[in-house]
Amino acid sequence: MRGMYKLVFCALAAAFLVSCGGGPEPAGPSKARPSSSRPAQTVFDPGSISKEEHDTAKKEVQQLIQKLNGIIRARDYDAWVSYLTDDYFNLISSPEFLEEISNSERFKNQERKPSSAQDYFIYVVVPSRANDRVDDIQHTSQTHVTAYTVNAKGDRLRLYELEKQSGGWKILRP
Repeated sequence: MRGMYKLVFCALAAAFLVSCGGGPEPAGPSKARPSSSRPAQTVFDPGSISKEEHDTAKKEVQQLIQKLNGIIRARDYDAWVSYLTDDYFNLISSPEFLEEISNSERFKNQERKPSSAQDYFIYVVVPSRANDRVDDIQHTSQTHVTAYTVNAKGDRLRLYELEKQSGGWKILRP
């Protein structure tokens, strides 16, 4: 049974990696073959996280999201930015990303469109992220988790991907 979970996780991880390839994110690692001198990358085993580690991370993430909810409700852009990874901030600041958001269905017929990371915060994050709730997390590595909420229909919805850094949890992407 444990082998089946590993197989499902590997399939999901592969699907996630493939799905992330077409977006406006900055270029990832080179697609060239790794040299034989590099150590082989190992697949993360979620079973390597103890229940205690999982429960601690879940509690920390829930507290973070509660704190972020208050920051977002207060429209405190500077505080919100302090919880973003550099890569995520660079992404939402990029002209390509902002153009894509501005051309989305949501902003199609609106005069105001995001033209900066602060606009993205005000026009996208504030209306959609002020009341998030974390019901579950899934470890994707020792330092990365995906936070989920469960809606009234029982659907598990992804809220954030987070990374644990020396200063605490940071948002990798919503």
